[in-house]
Amino acid sequence: MSATNQSPYNATVIGREEIHADLIILRVRPDTALFDFKPGQFGVLGLTGSAPRIPEAAAEEPATELDKMIRRAYSIASSSIERRYIEFYLTLISSGQLTPRLFALKYGDRVFLGPKASGMFTLDRVAPGKSVILIATGTGLAPYVSMLRTLLMTETERKFVILHGARYSWDLGYRGELESLARLRPNFTYIPSITRADQDPHFHGRTGRIQTVLEQGAIEADSGVELDPAKTDVFLCGNPEMVKVVKEMLAQKGFTTGDAKNPGNIHVEEYW
Repeated sequence: MSATNQSPYNATVIGREEIHADLIILRVRPDTALFDFKPGQFGVLGLTGSAPRIPEAAAEEPATELDKMIRRAYSIASSSIERRYIEFYLTLISSGQLTPRLFALKYGDRVFLGPKASGMFTLDRVAPGKSVILIATGTGLAPYVSMLRTLLMTETERKFVILHGARYSWDLGYRGELESLARLRPNFTYIPSITRADQDPHFHGRTGRIQTVLEQGAIEADSGVELDPAKTDVFLCGNPEMVKVVKEMLAQKGFTTGDAKNPGNIHVEEYW
């Protein structure tokens, strides 16, 4: 995928970390200055239909037109202070149009990067001083990684909690970094949880679905942060079923979902 004057691509892959076969961290450097963004926003990646796909991807029916640009929005995981590249945390959808092509990218390959970031899933709507609980499944973790990388340097009083759910411990991307941050920053607590503990006996953290972990009082026990809408805002990102169930649980405690006029204290980004 070399660049030419006619190339639709405007960025280069400068990093690719494989968490496992279905999860990667992709770093992309734009040809020109990186756009500004707020932690929690998303950017757009794109490849043409002629881009290679990984061999294990499902057959495309009908096949994508070779010159068609396939674009998708993905939450940004890198810090907004980082100006050299932008980072994405991606899961493979083997029947999808774009991720089987993104997963085939190697160091030095070219890709389309949209010219701006978008999205309202940011900490702007949280009152100063309130604690923040960041709940995610899978790659819904990405916007929270951006938030912590950007804000933990200066936000030393506000309490942050991440509750991240996955099937297995090896699906917990960024686990090492988040565990390190939790050791270094007394105002940050990281709570990983897996649902298939019987197949992952060496994992010693929380187990069960996100809603089960919440019902067990894990956040209060592990972080000291109360699920109290007067003191805490909750962010939800990932599986729509998880988002739906947790929103209902929080509503019983007096939490409300925000809208354009009222920020509320539940902030939602559904991931598929």
